Amino acid sequence: MGALALLLSLLGSGCASLSQAEHARAVDIALAARSQVVDCDRLNACAEPSALRALADTAVAESTPAAPRHYALLLDRGEDSLLARLNLIRSARSRVDVQTYIFDTDDSSRLVLDALLAAAKRGVQVRVLIDQLSAISNLDMLAALSGAHRNFQLRIYNPTFNQAVPGYLDYAASVLCCFRRFNQRMHTKLLLVDDAVGITGGRNYQDDYYDWDAEYNFRDRDVLIAGPAGGDMGRSFDQFWSAPRSIPVERLDDVGKALLHQGVPAMPAENFKRPDRVADMDEDASDPDVIDERLVARALPVGKVSYIADTPRKHRAKDPEAAAASDGELVTLLAGARDEILMQTPYLVMSDKAEEFFKNLRKRADPPRVVVSTNSLAATDNPIVYSVSAKYKRMYLRKLGFRLYEYKPFPEDAPVDYATMLPPPVALPDGSASPVDTAEQDDSDTRIRGWMPGSRPFGVVERDEAQDRAKRRARQKNRIDRRLQRTENRPSFLSKGPGSDPLPLKRAGVRMGLHAKSMVIDGDIAVIGTHNFDPRSIDYNTEAVVVIPDRAFAQQVEASIRRDIEPENSWVIAPRAKPIVFSGLNYSLDKVSSSLPLFDIWPWRYATSYAFVRSEKCPEPLQVNDPMFHACYTSVGDFPEVSIGPKRLYARILIAFGAGLVPIL
Repeated sequence: MGALALLLSLLGSGCASLSQAEHARAVDIALAARSQVVDCDRLNACAEPSALRALADTAVAESTPAAPRHYALLLDRGEDSLLARLNLIRSARSRVDVQTYIFDTDDSSRLVLDALLAAAKRGVQVRVLIDQLSAISNLDMLAALSGAHRNFQLRIYNPTFNQAVPGYLDYAASVLCCFRRFNQRMHTKLLLVDDAVGITGGRNYQDDYYDWDAEYNFRDRDVLIAGPAGGDMGRSFDQFWSAPRSIPVERLDDVGKALLHQGVPAMPAENFKRPDRVADMDEDASDPDVIDERLVARALPVGKVSYIADTPRKHRAKDPEAAAASDGELVTLLAGARDEILMQTPYLVMSDKAEEFFKNLRKRADPPRVVVSTNSLAATDNPIVYSVSAKYKRMYLRKLGFRLYEYKPFPEDAPVDYATMLPPPVALPDGSASPVDTAEQDDSDTRIRGWMPGSRPFGVVERDEAQDRAKRRARQKNRIDRRLQRTENRPSFLSKGPGSDPLPLKRAGVRMGLHAKSMVIDGDIAVIGTHNFDPRSIDYNTEAVVVIPDRAFAQQVEASIRRDIEPENSWVIAPRAKPIVFSGLNYSLDKVSSSLPLFDIWPWRYATSYAFVRSEKCPEPLQVNDPMFHACYTSVGDFPEVSIGPKRLYARILIAFGAGLVPIL
């Protein structure tokens, strides 16, 4: 009875919903406020000319039903992905559809939002669909958007208790009363222009995804597809847009209350942290030479492209597997591998079915190599997932035969312009930049030209990060909400609190974490999308992938992933060197301990992290099974770069007791 009373009190805290009449009044307020003015009367809605948008016209003109043609553009750099989005929105002639898991209110997000509103005002139909868990958290902004323009519509997917911005008690109540529904999220990400050219992949709408954050940025990957596959993307979006869980923002209780209280407010004023950087991006997005050099010139002509997306029925059907098209497509591709599976995922957690699949794959007479790139504990935005995954390193290496690499928090050769991450120079009284900032800028210029052996990672200093983190928390009132937005696949009841923050490191600096979700099969087939290849993507989230069976493009993706696993950017996970004494005893105790669902407390694990030491004797990296491996690599510990302290103990505790969390990670 006590638990039931607690549940009812929690539910009551956040469920004071509007009456039917109040909902109708709130909707009327939003509809009446929407501007009817369209600034352009041309058939193309005064779209900006764009060679990037024109790729779709060329592809469609060259296509036949039997032989479709496309252009595919790999978007490795965050700023290039933002540039492409802005240019495509400005070149839209009839429609822009946006589907995303996260939409923040920071510099990059506001830049995109302003571009969408400008497109609506010139006559383009704009539809924006955001998953509620990480949607825009500013109620005034949501109320303003609800009544912004007749051509602009915003819907929220699967809102908790019909609210856009639930409180902590609402989240807790959701876990207690409706755990599965609350965890069923729309993780699909798509920007689609005119049903002709689309972008999908790992990136959401937040500075972290475009190399614009001064603390932590994601190493991510998108793909732009121009051509007939845009029609499939459009049909997928329409399914989500019309799904019962997609609620117009003005029909949500908290937004409705705001509308009833104050009407439709003006959009909150822009407050860019880096207006200089925003201005440069704004200018570049409409510069034909920049678009051609950075984007169009790198697009590859390809043939067939498949956009494979789960449907919203995955969250409703009695047999959700029937609506989970991405899962079946991935299994088919993996089963057909002959030589190599090159896989990159930020969260290496496997379902029972996936584990069984890779075990059977390895039993083949001539099994394909399986190379996996994932995060280290120091790099991940999700220490909970990593800590549970670390328990299974023995299985990954011995039973499944994975070649495993973990991304460093300070990669020395990442595809990023480090200068964009720096804070603006501090102006001195004489108008010059401060010496510290000038030094940092000089360092970033060196890094842009390329990593030099022996140089320190960008922005890194030898000091404990705790003081810096405390100061940042004091400055950032909404810190917990940003942590919630930043991490995508964390189970919802573990979404908040200090345990979900990236762990403190021994060195301070702008760190990076892997977020790309990609595969290359046999060097011939490339897969890029939103699927993390984990239980959460299989059972809870809706996902989408693009499959491109083109060798030239697949080799681009392969080169990108292999760059990430180079020694400058990743540690390699390998069995420990056998101790002189008690090696058999340690092996046996670790084997028994790691097989236990609980009380996995043996401290000396089978595998650990290694760093390559280049020398005359060791000029090139080696495979783990090379006899010279331990002569050319040095052990850097189980959790390199992580500051020793309570959170390291926290990671150990999760390894010991967290196995039960695997199905929801």
